[in-house]
Amino acid sequence: MSQDPDTSFGNLTPEFMLDALEQAGLYGDGRLLQLNSYENRVLQVHLEDGRIAVAKFYRPGRWTDEQILEEHSFAAELAESEVPVAAPWLLGDSTLRHYQDQRFAVTPRQGGRAPELDDPEVLTWIGRLLGRFHLVGQRRPFKHRLHWASAEPGRVARDWLLNSGMLAPEIRPAWENVVQQCLASIDEAFGAIPDLKTLRLHGDCHPGNILWTPDKGPHFVDLDDAVMGPAIQDLWMLLSGDDLSMRQQLACVLDGYETVAEFDRRELALIEPLRTLRMIHHSGWLAKRWGDPAFPHAFPWFGTPNYWNDQVAKLREQVEAMRPREPFAELARPEDEVDFDGDGFS
Repeated sequence: MSQDPDTSFGNLTPEFMLDALEQAGLYGDGRLLQLNSYENRVLQVHLEDGRIAVAKFYRPGRWTDEQILEEHSFAAELAESEVPVAAPWLLGDSTLRHYQDQRFAVTPRQGGRAPELDDPEVLTWIGRLLGRFHLVGQRRPFKHRLHWASAEPGRVARDWLLNSGMLAPEIRPAWENVVQQCLASIDEAFGAIPDLKTLRLHGDCHPGNILWTPDKGPHFVDLDDAVMGPAIQDLWMLLSGDDLSMRQQLACVLDGYETVAEFDRRELALIEPLRTLRMIHHSGWLAKRWGDPAFPHAFPWFGTPNYWNDQVAKLREQVEAMRPREPFAELARPEDEVDFDGDGFS
């Protein structure tokens, strides 16, 4: 298996990170907590002045300084527009600091718990917040961040995997064939909306990146994957379960979203293409990070014959799911045939 060339990043220590923070004028009081993050190294630090900071050390080689600073600028713009996000602090003359061969940024800690996505009021509230988020995202485009408005991210992941040696010879032909079918379907789906509107997005808007507090509701964390793309990219990852459940959930989210922002219903046809794109991209991401000691420990099943056979089967299902049809043709309204007790949507 090929290795991530930056194996040293997997051994980044809390002591090193504390030294970097002190160089930036932030002094801890001794209390610190390593937070869960595979892509970056993240540390929660109690500072001597009473503030609680979250320091993120960026994986070398993933983003350029321009891409990171563009993300920071977007977060600041959202915060100035009173969209609740964790925006980086200005440390000296920049929000991005360099220490030896590492780069880092610091945000205030924002507490909260996972949102209860089986509650229609919670989904509607998140929908309103995403509408406000996207109104800010529409103001101007990203110049340096990635674009998720075609099959290109999937092609990049496919090419990397095919050149990595991580696909067993007996599995490679089937995987390559089904991925090619998927990429063609993704391009077809995007091409069917020639005037598709793209905007600055959160990019990784799954429930783990939304925190909820009883008094203030939801707020966003981690814009590390901010991209240009269609609005539906920030909505579909909130949906789960069978087709009926997802229709009901989406109806709630859109009920909130469309009170503050317009939504192009044609983008519903992009849900399965975007899901497929994420699946292919995720395999490439795991392969690229395999040299980081944290990854074999956390994902021991990755790269096995069972894993690749399972991927082939799932991607074949996605080929069928992406066949042209009327997606969510009749969205159930939140009040229609929904049981919000016990098991949630059913």
